[in-house]
Amino acid sequence: MSRVRRQRVLMTTDTVGGVWRYATSLATALGDLGVEVHLVTLGRRMSSDQRADIAGSGIRVIETDLALEWQDPEGRDVDEARRVLHAIACDVEPDVVHLNSFREATFDWEAPVLVVTHSCVGSWGLACNETQFLQDPQWQCYSARVTEGLRRAAAWVAPSSAFGEVVGRLYDPPRPRRLIWNGIASRDDLPANKQMVVLAAGRMWDKAKNVRALAEIAAGCPCPIHVAGSGLDRAGSAEHLHALGELAHAELQQRMSHAAIFVSPALYEPFGLSVLEAAAAGCALVLSDIPTFRELWQDAAVFVPPGDISALRSTLHWLAADQPARRVLQETARQRSRRYSLRRAAKAYVDLYSELLATASPDPHSNIPAEAFA
Repeated sequence: MSRVRRQRVLMTTDTVGGVWRYATSLATALGDLGVEVHLVTLGRRMSSDQRADIAGSGIRVIETDLALEWQDPEGRDVDEARRVLHAIACDVEPDVVHLNSFREATFDWEAPVLVVTHSCVGSWGLACNETQFLQDPQWQCYSARVTEGLRRAAAWVAPSSAFGEVVGRLYDPPRPRRLIWNGIASRDDLPANKQMVVLAAGRMWDKAKNVRALAEIAAGCPCPIHVAGSGLDRAGSAEHLHALGELAHAELQQRMSHAAIFVSPALYEPFGLSVLEAAAAGCALVLSDIPTFRELWQDAAVFVPPGDISALRSTLHWLAADQPARRVLQETARQRSRRYSLRRAAKAYVDLYSELLATASPDPHSNIPAEAFA
């Protein structure tokens, strides 16, 4: 009797921030459910910390030097990307192609294609009130590829309903979006006592993260504000912040374990893995009042109007002084974080893969029985 091979998925990822964490953790969880994931990197090569993070995980990684779609809005790299990814697909022979980007969905794939919408330049521009540049020919070319990628994908996923609605308005995909929340593994290694520290994470130069707002209130804050991320030296008054620089994921999680409060004054956040990880680590959450955060963290966080420096300052002063309220928020956030479990997300993707395979044209060369995808 011949041995039936496992379901095989080719998944793309960049190596920056949340998409990398999403892809590597999901690939590990899918492996536990019997799915063989081949992870293809776009953009910069993996850092030594990232290599250490996935060492021993069993994740199969194929590195490329291809540009990310927002790094190449004119599409100069498209032909090379098509050639490289076609060669990888011929070698891997995936049953499903799981893209964490848009333009690659415009390529000709033999397997059904799933697009997961983590972010896009158009929605970033709307949230940050920076839309004028989108009229440039290069960005119109980018938007056309996003639209075409969503049109050609067999299915597309949004990590939150709020972000899915934005994508729908911008690009009018022909198929309704699927909602699959991002997830993380549960944590049981929390310290007994928290330090009276406010923690934030984000690139200082990214207007969407709005970390600059913390620079404006840091000097008068009753507790230190620590910020993990690059570009702190560009922030003007940022000398009042404690710049942690870019941290390895394990070190950032350790910081979250000890911080009393996690703050995200973001103007734009399609999901927010850092917020979820901070909640799971028992941080009280102070979040900007944007639709995504309301959807995910209603009744489990304190919300402040985006851009309202005075409200952000007074909220942090209050929580720093009110230990009972802080502890209630810490526990509430930790309990809510369990809703967004990694295993639940992985099972939802397995179900979606199976659906795509069931509706795709049969492959006469496949010897994989339908029960292998159940």
